Amino acid sequence: MRALLVVNPKATTTSERSRDVLIRALRSAVDLRVEFTRRRGHAVTLVRDAAQHGVDVVVTLGGDGTVNEAVNGLMGALPYLPPMDGTTPAERLPALAVVPGGSTNVFARAVGLPKDWIEGTGVILEGLRAGRFRTIGLGRADDRYFTFCAGFGLDAGVIRRVERARSRGRVSTTALYLRSTFGEYLATDRRHPAISLERPAETAVDELATVIIQNTTPWTYLGDRAVSPNPDASFDLGLDVLGVRQLAVASTTRTVTQILSPRTNPHGRQVVQLHDVHEFTLLARRPEPFQLDGDYLGEREKVRFTSVAQALRVIC
Repeated sequence: MRALLVVNPKATTTSERSRDVLIRALRSAVDLRVEFTRRRGHAVTLVRDAAQHGVDVVVTLGGDGTVNEAVNGLMGALPYLPPMDGTTPAERLPALAVVPGGSTNVFARAVGLPKDWIEGTGVILEGLRAGRFRTIGLGRADDRYFTFCAGFGLDAGVIRRVERARSRGRVSTTALYLRSTFGEYLATDRRHPAISLERPAETAVDELATVIIQNTTPWTYLGDRAVSPNPDASFDLGLDVLGVRQLAVASTTRTVTQILSPRTNPHGRQVVQLHDVHEFTLLARRPEPFQLDGDYLGEREKVRFTSVAQALRVIC
């Protein structure tokens, strides 16, 4: 079995020694090639090329951003692979294995892998030897795929603030996210919601201030606590959507409390929730911040979302 290991050398929870241990462990099970990412987007190219040349498994060591790039590399290789009638994308593409090496590792935990990279490696080795995997669906935003979440508006603005703080040397912590959320909330134009959601053959939903899209649950973690605005989201279904109309202090406080509660789904006059949606478009009257899988991707005025069923096999 041929495998590619894509390593993000800046992964926050691993060291050179731990990477050496991982490489030796994987080489005991597969014919392994190791590549280190050198810039943002590099993993996309590495994985796409490996998939086109017949690798069987792609393993990532990094956080959710590295996973997202690897997934986009895999899906980007699909048009270049030999056609196979009646097969799903997952059956044509190499499998994906994820060793958690970031600060949060939402995707790895969502597919059931342990938070610790050593334990996660053990699970992956067992899965490789037993041929054990699960097939998942993905989300797609315009021409880019995502594994667990997307955001348009406030939550993407928070990620923008966090990334700027990290570029100045700040460490990614729960406290940093909370401060960034408060700062972004104060800076947002709360009186003039600019986002509309359109679906085929459905009435448009207008005047949304922020929209959270999930392909699975949870949306994120605060420490070890899972947070999920759309608790019924699943890799096996379409996309789930939470839109918030107004960001007044009282209603926003109530919605955030509901989101953080493990027992209460978000609800109320200011909340719009959609389950198992396969296609929709977000449009904004002014440029809004946009993120996929926790990576800030700039400002957009329009994004088309689709659900891609049975897209990928994940070793777990």
